[in-house]
Amino acid sequence: MGPVHVARTDRTESFRTLVRGQLPRLYSIARSLVGDDAEDALQDCMLKAFQRFDQLSEVAAGPAWLKSILIHCCYDHGRAKARRPSQVDFDEAERFSLYRKIAYEDPFPYSDSLHLDFLQEFGREDVRAVLMRLPLLYRTPLVLVYMEGFLVKEVANMLAVPLGTVLARLHRGRKLFEKQMWEYAEESGLLRKDAR
Repeated sequence: MGPVHVARTDRTESFRTLVRGQLPRLYSIARSLVGDDAEDALQDCMLKAFQRFDQLSEVAAGPAWLKSILIHCCYDHGRAKARRPSQVDFDEAERFSLYRKIAYEDPFPYSDSLHLDFLQEFGREDVRAVLMRLPLLYRTPLVLVYMEGFLVKEVANMLAVPLGTVLARLHRGRKLFEKQMWEYAEESGLLRKDAR
């Protein structure tokens, strides 16, 4: 594909064509990253992308380019919303094991598949609620790799950070997610024996 040098009259149509095919996935990513602020983040993304459309060097790079802009817009929304950066106790998260916690607490004593039964208590909205509890810094790589199917290398390019940084954030994000799953289950009554 050649560089995106289009006549001014074709610029808007070329942008529309690019965006039209990407909107559902972009919205899904934004919803997973910033929840109810997804539409605002997506709108900001579209505005920035249109303003910078001339900077897109290849049409084939358009989808990844849009996702990268969207992620930065989501970060901006997250920063603006947060009164102060969330404090995370990584030592506690590192020590936490969801597998051991479920086995020790035994929330479903008559179950033959305790861990699976625990996971089956979580619907889509529950998983989304747990994700929204994580700091955006760790939520972002989890969503992009495990929900959207991007390779770690692709995520590193989108976030403009080294590969090792994404791997470290994924590790910490997974540990935080496990811990939040248990806390969410306790708070939401998913551990009651009669919840099944």
